[in-house]
Amino acid sequence: MTQVIAAPPRLLMVGPQHHGVVQYAIDVADAVVHADPRAERVYAPTPADAVLLLDGVDRAHVHVTDRLFGRSPEEAADAVERLADVTELTVTLHDVPQTSDGRMLDRRIAAYARFIAAAHATTVNSRHEQALAEEFLGVSAATVPHAIPLGSRIGTAAVSAADASLPGPRPLTVLIAGFIYPGKGHSSAIQAASRAAEDLRATGHPVADVVVRAIGAPSAGHEDDVLDLEAEARAVEVSFEVTGYLDDASFAAQIARPGIPLAAHGHVSASRSMLDWVEAGRRPLVVDSRYAAEMQQLRPETMVRYDPSMLHTELAAAWLDPSRTRLPAGRSLRPALPDTASAYLDWWGGR
Repeated sequence: MTQVIAAPPRLLMVGPQHHGVVQYAIDVADAVVHADPRAERVYAPTPADAVLLLDGVDRAHVHVTDRLFGRSPEEAADAVERLADVTELTVTLHDVPQTSDGRMLDRRIAAYARFIAAAHATTVNSRHEQALAEEFLGVSAATVPHAIPLGSRIGTAAVSAADASLPGPRPLTVLIAGFIYPGKGHSSAIQAASRAAEDLRATGHPVADVVVRAIGAPSAGHEDDVLDLEAEARAVEVSFEVTGYLDDASFAAQIARPGIPLAAHGHVSASRSMLDWVEAGRRPLVVDSRYAAEMQQLRPETMVRYDPSMLHTELAAAWLDPSRTRLPAGRSLRPALPDTASAYLDWWGGR
């Protein structure tokens, strides 16, 4: 007898389409539909719209972070529970609570515990996030989320133009992609870039301007942080540049520019920005963490992990040898989105 495999759940995207979590949900949905054309996608601007769109739908899957689903963690949990009331809901959790949440930690823990309780099943985007769920959410072995790693948009690294390493003065430019907010690493990059330039000049190397370039815009409510970072940079003779919000093409052009790619956020639980770098053929410096170690194991030789106290040394080494910041063409970046889609289909099939 031929076994009939159930169709995938309805693939629900909720929130503004420029949001990173929504963009990733769209990427995964596209890959799932390509793998199994029976899959259907539906987009809802708000959680309230989503409830209406799921009326009569047996199963649905949604990517959730509390900030997308409500003005507070409690409001977000209410919204997810309403979705779970109208359909059998599976959930991908993003931005799992951890210590860096500060005064919001307890409220976010309570909200995410409610997400897990409401859902038929949950998954996260890394083993690190699985560990966070155990450490902070107190989930039992029976309810610990599944883990499906973030998939890259391409399976192998793109060809990237080599940075010039010519005699004479060259700028030392550090590139940080994504929104500007406290803890993202801009401040540590400014201090480390200044120290790296000082060390290089002391050993006879002609460093020209020192620049830290933020490829992105400040997060809502953090516009004044730019002024603080500019002042901090001026004090140590560093230029702090901000591109502002960029469309996809402009963003891709910026991360391909000469400079040293840096992912300095020490409390990342799963990072699309790391994938942005490697998809562009860049080998970023990544601050050492449990998640960074997991990603290095998943995609070997695509990043350089560093101890925060040694960032200035790594920046100097990358300035001396810019080839360290580029991946060889053809370097595998898998798991890619087709692998991710396959993993989701297997997971849903086992529910």
